[in-house]
Amino acid sequence: MNTNQIAVAAPRKNSGSLALGTGLAFASLILVPALAASFGVGPSITGALRIALMKASNRALGGSSSGDEAATTTFACH
Repeated sequence: MNTNQIAVAAPRKNSGSLALGTGLAFASLILVPALAASFGVGPSITGALRIALMKASNRALGGSSSGDEAATTTFACH
């Protein structure tokens, strides 16, 4: 009879990736639209930048790196 042992990984606390993910999310929600409005960038480019930053934020927090995350593609810039 063969016995297999399963190793359980302890949850790690990585505050560096948390800070990076939070900073990228903040940039995509606040800074990108504000800078885009001041420079006169179109809403489609602003939306693409926001999607890219949110995906990077998700990857920094431990998401997949395959690029198959779902992202909302409708944005309203007023």
